[in-house]
Amino acid sequence: MQQHELWFQQLLQQLEENPDDRVVLRLILLYGRRHKRGTILRLEWPLLADSLVNLLSARLKKNPTCSLVLSGGKTPETLYLLLGTRHYQSTLDWTRVHLFWGDERYVPHDDPRSNYYLAHEAWLRKSNIPRENIHPMPTHYPDPDDAARAYEAELRAHFGAEAPFPRFDLVLLGVGDDGHIASLFPGEPTLDEATRWVVPSRAPTEPRQRLTLTLPVLNATRRIWFLVSGESKRSAIEQLFDTETPNLPAARITPHIERLWWLSEELYAIAAARSEALPGF
Repeated sequence: MQQHELWFQQLLQQLEENPDDRVVLRLILLYGRRHKRGTILRLEWPLLADSLVNLLSARLKKNPTCSLVLSGGKTPETLYLLLGTRHYQSTLDWTRVHLFWGDERYVPHDDPRSNYYLAHEAWLRKSNIPRENIHPMPTHYPDPDDAARAYEAELRAHFGAEAPFPRFDLVLLGVGDDGHIASLFPGEPTLDEATRWVVPSRAPTEPRQRLTLTLPVLNATRRIWFLVSGESKRSAIEQLFDTETPNLPAARITPHIERLWWLSEELYAIAAARSEALPGF
């Protein structure tokens, strides 16, 4: 009993010192299912938006600013549209939030294929986030490697030049049909990059030229929320939640990171069948 009480007191102290952990713990206990790959949740957009805003608000109780990495692709567009509404704009001091991107297509920022463009049109053009707090990946350099090094320099200026890797408060990631994350594709040498923070990469589909955060950067973050939707992702989700060591980039996120998997209904059913309910819930 004494050992149990000690553990409980330590947990209470941790939650008191880290209010964002309280937000995530409540989310996990009320809605989550457990798998070695992380916690599985239904992708309900209002719940996701509420949870994200509550998490960032909790981080700001203990820190002057916080950092959020945005996902590319079309999946997060619904989230961005919600965050652009008056309700979500008024429930958080967005002037203290810094936004970064996990990857970018190497096209101009006003190109509809750009990850920045999607977030800007759905959300950022209506937000009160200061321009200096929005950190898109540059795509105007003739050489993408110069662009990657420029973005790494911007990250180092924000997180400190001596930091081994940046430590974002929250990273949003999608998962591609082939199991890729950010612009880290199966079989590409960028998956084995060990020291750089940002590198150019090549995609199997157009636009092929990309920029991406590297695996060491993703594995240094505090928490990752995967947003995955669509029937085309079925094979990747089956492999991730059914196979011991799937050979997919998404499987290379370290288990030491708090990982939440927000899955659309058809994908949730696949993962939930291979997971466990949390005791008592």
